[in-house]
Amino acid sequence: MILLNECPQQVHTSDTVITIGTFDGVHLGHQKILYHLQKIKQQKKLQSIVFTFYPHPRKIVSSSSHSNAIKTLSTKEEKITLLQPYDIDYLIFCPFTQEFANIEPYEFVKYIAVHLNAKHIIIGYDHKFGKNRKGNINTFLELKNTYQYEVEQIPPETINEININSTKIRNYLLDGNIETANQLLGYNYFITGKVIEGKKLGSTIGIPTANILVDDPDKLIPANGVYCTTAIVQEKTYKAALNIGTNPTTDNDHKRKIEAHLINFHENIYHQNIHIALIKKIRDEKKFNSIEQMKTQILKDITTCQ
Repeated sequence: MILLNECPQQVHTSDTVITIGTFDGVHLGHQKILYHLQKIKQQKKLQSIVFTFYPHPRKIVSSSSHSNAIKTLSTKEEKITLLQPYDIDYLIFCPFTQEFANIEPYEFVKYIAVHLNAKHIIIGYDHKFGKNRKGNINTFLELKNTYQYEVEQIPPETINEININSTKIRNYLLDGNIETANQLLGYNYFITGKVIEGKKLGSTIGIPTANILVDDPDKLIPANGVYCTTAIVQEKTYKAALNIGTNPTTDNDHKRKIEAHLINFHENIYHQNIHIALIKKIRDEKKFNSIEQMKTQILKDITTCQ
């Protein structure tokens, strides 16, 4: 897979099949498109392109005063990892700027067809593009004979009559409904970061925790609470109990923290990378009357996660 962090003037390859979208989270709906991309690549002997964007377009074009607060299901690095299995020849991260957002839809179609050699274009059921999001499947259909390509729109993927999209998954995660979010993603939602030093209170009560710093401020962190998870560190997987929240029993700074207790793990992993996959929320965060009460509950949480 060739990774390009720009909108190239030309890809130096033969004819291509291309799909275009944000692909935030690479959920089951996206996976349906990506499997079809693979199929067309093989059938027509084309090179495959995934054309996506960074940063998330809603950070640039949203009319909301809170547009900058949009949280993403996958960081750029996580998205690259999630896209690896789909035999993609070119992964293009086009910088999404206000100038790019103002491209006329017809100009964008010309760019895809001429500069990226597209002979087959695959888009999702709700894909809109170009200035004021005026471009859609009809724009591609109008120009298909001009630029000699085929175009397909993939219908939505559904689970339990729910149309899968990234916004719904974000809302489930913000509600702490990890299990439904995971169903729509097709995998367990995960957080990646570095283990940093904390107050070491966990160690003093015999329950050490890894304090996790997530590098990307745009990464969505699920609702506060305690979760059963798996943790991957040093290429080994452990069961873990994860707390997301402000530690109201012991801290007064109201800052959100992410802390994981890795079960049956006793090594020093400061400054190591860690991957936490969330499986189930088991309770809300709670303020206890004493450290002893808190310890008793944490031990119960660990037993539940075991």
